[in-house]
Amino acid sequence: MSKIGFCCKWIDTPEQINGFGKDDDAARALNTRCTTVAWLNRQEQSVAEQRLWDLMVHNISSIDRLIERVGGLDEQRRMVRLGSDLLPVYTESTWSYFWRRPDVRAYAEKHFATVGERARSAGVRLSFHPGQFVVLASQHDHIVQRSIDEFEYHADMARWMGYGQQFQDFKINVHISGHRGPQGVKDVLGRLSPEARNCMTIENDETKHGLDASLELADDVALVLDIHHHWVRTGEYIEPTDDRVKRVIDSWRGHRPAMHYSISREDVLVDHDVNTRPDLAALMQSGVKRGNLRAHSDYYWNEAVNDWALSFAPNFDIQCESKAKNLARDRLIEKLST
Repeated sequence: MSKIGFCCKWIDTPEQINGFGKDDDAARALNTRCTTVAWLNRQEQSVAEQRLWDLMVHNISSIDRLIERVGGLDEQRRMVRLGSDLLPVYTESTWSYFWRRPDVRAYAEKHFATVGERARSAGVRLSFHPGQFVVLASQHDHIVQRSIDEFEYHADMARWMGYGQQFQDFKINVHISGHRGPQGVKDVLGRLSPEARNCMTIENDETKHGLDASLELADDVALVLDIHHHWVRTGEYIEPTDDRVKRVIDSWRGHRPAMHYSISREDVLVDHDVNTRPDLAALMQSGVKRGNLRAHSDYYWNEAVNDWALSFAPNFDIQCESKAKNLARDRLIEKLST
């Protein structure tokens, strides 16, 4: 059975798409909190450190509660991407020392281990997606090093949860990004920890490094197929039977592949027929900008595109990338079951 997941944030009502209201909102307990470098820099060191400690405690507890909630759902819904903000400023030069303190690391290792045990016992598939500023194939060596540091931050958390021990027992997904292209990623692999290499996946993007570029890495890492990115880049509704899709599946070496699904925003394609797939060439000819088609919708509003996306379900777990998070995912699953 295909798992169909959501990303980074649990919401109970549509009103929470753009943020939470009351301080006692129950959904807050399932979501992380954050801070900024600017705020930390304005505080006394002891105050700032206490804030980071409190955020660590809350954020690890929040994902434990989130995984407990997801693990109590039916098997098909047991998939969630964790946010990258769990341990704020982990790689920031001014404050990274905090995360190397023995007491901090001891707490993180102990409590992340509990999170990992809960996920495995409940059969919840987890992942991370470091931000777009992770550019492993940059032409600038200092950016590559910062990107490696950020990727290893995510690998640390996966390692503490007990993952990274085998190829693709956990997914940490990035884009190729950078002028060095696929070869730049190949060049970086040897500089990563074994756990980071085991967890890395590469996703096709909607601009420079599309599916063909990803496929150059099929022998090195597992590949994530983002069907919306591919459509925005090419206008093609790639089919599950396409040989390129088979090569993506093969890159997982027998493990269950993951794909990403999103659709252009409702307020960009206003009044578009929900039973007709958008035509990229026609939209662009009518004046719609390609860049405006990249942003994710709140819900999966187009039934024809949903049918296409769900045709991949026999061979892929599907990561839903939508503003309405688990609510949008639930509506998509209802479509699959009808």
